[in-house]
Amino acid sequence: MWSRTLSHLVALPATATAATDELAVDYHTGSTGSDQAEPWLKVKNTGSSSVALSGVKIRYYFKSDGASASYRFACSWAVKGCGNVTGTFGTLAHPTATADRYLEVGFTSGAGSLAAGADSGDLQLRFYRSDWQPLNQADDYSFGATQSTYANWSKVTAQLDGATVWGTAPEGNDPTDPTDPTDPTDPPADGATLFDDFNYSGYNDPKISAHGWSVRSNSGGPGVPGATWAPENVTFPSSGGNSVMNLETSSSGTGESTKQTEVLTKAMKFKNGTYAARVKFSDAPKSGPDGDHVVQTFFTINDLKAPMADAYSEYDFEYLPNGGWGETSNILYTTSWETYNPDPWQAVNQHTESRQSFDGWHDLVLTIDNSTIRYYIDGQLFGTHDAAYLPERPMSINFNQWLIDLAGQTSTSPRAYDQRVDYVLHVKDRVLTPAQVTAKLAAYRAAGTTFEDTVPSA
Repeated sequence: MWSRTLSHLVALPATATAATDELAVDYHTGSTGSDQAEPWLKVKNTGSSSVALSGVKIRYYFKSDGASASYRFACSWAVKGCGNVTGTFGTLAHPTATADRYLEVGFTSGAGSLAAGADSGDLQLRFYRSDWQPLNQADDYSFGATQSTYANWSKVTAQLDGATVWGTAPEGNDPTDPTDPTDPTDPPADGATLFDDFNYSGYNDPKISAHGWSVRSNSGGPGVPGATWAPENVTFPSSGGNSVMNLETSSSGTGESTKQTEVLTKAMKFKNGTYAARVKFSDAPKSGPDGDHVVQTFFTINDLKAPMADAYSEYDFEYLPNGGWGETSNILYTTSWETYNPDPWQAVNQHTESRQSFDGWHDLVLTIDNSTIRYYIDGQLFGTHDAAYLPERPMSINFNQWLIDLAGQTSTSPRAYDQRVDYVLHVKDRVLTPAQVTAKLAAYRAAGTTFEDTVPSA
């Protein structure tokens, strides 16, 4: 996971397909101007049973105003409460003349359910360019300039628990319906496995190396020039009665004073299957002034053999509590990489983002099979990425915490940030649901097993 400018990311989560009669979406435009788009929406339950809004995703498709343009989402008002409405952006795998991006609208559990025949009420939403330059709505697939009142609108799509139930995506972007993420797999949990509960005495515990981990001390990126990777800042305190791994990153405002942390597997032997970890992200430092552009991560990666080499692979959870890469506040990215060129910078990847706080503990799950990459956060599907980004070679498993630059906080006062990891799990060639991951973790802990590695060398 390497430093880069995220405004150059190419993000391509999946789109929508055929419809059934479980949901319908009404739309009218709140603005026909060029300062921002205002898709106002209502979700209607046209089925015969109650629907949990947390399982609903709506996509509004639009044409970007340039390859490097980035967008921000806002909720002006919602009957269900703007705090219960989320908005993330993605890029289509097959751009058309009227769409190469989409806004995906979702709901938290606090939005509740829709009874049969009920609707969500107004969702007065808007999005705008991050640089506040004008945007052109006239060439947007989902835009309806004459839609001044709510009416059914098939140019937005709706998914319910991963299955598309309303609308038509832009041509060429209809995926096959994925397996419902709540469905069990068969077999559910067998397969070669790496599990580590991070039950160690310290960074120099010989069991760490014996179990296949490296606590990084060598120089190099990512991070600010002059920073060092400090193995002594990796500790294993108790939290909630269980040993966890703590990665501390500290700085006094100079490269030489900046100490970053990383723990990674020595072997690159992990490819398809399920990856899971419980990670505690931190919005604020544990000491000193706040504001640094810190990156807190869980990811898999292999080495770039040459610029733009096809056999490169990387799959990231990256949380930026104070922004960075052009963002001004907290944002979480999941990114699937095909390849990149470090100089001049060029990236081929797909990402999903969410601009909100992820402070605290979160269950992170990544699944890779022969057709799809899926990212889950706290049991909910967060991003679905395409087969073009599947790994060609095995990878290592990594956690690190580092600073993008020193521009976020210019003080020379010492400060330190923590990222914690409760456990890590990989099950080779098996796609587990988040519930199955939780059950497998519980079984390990009930048996008193703190480490297992049956994954063969690549």
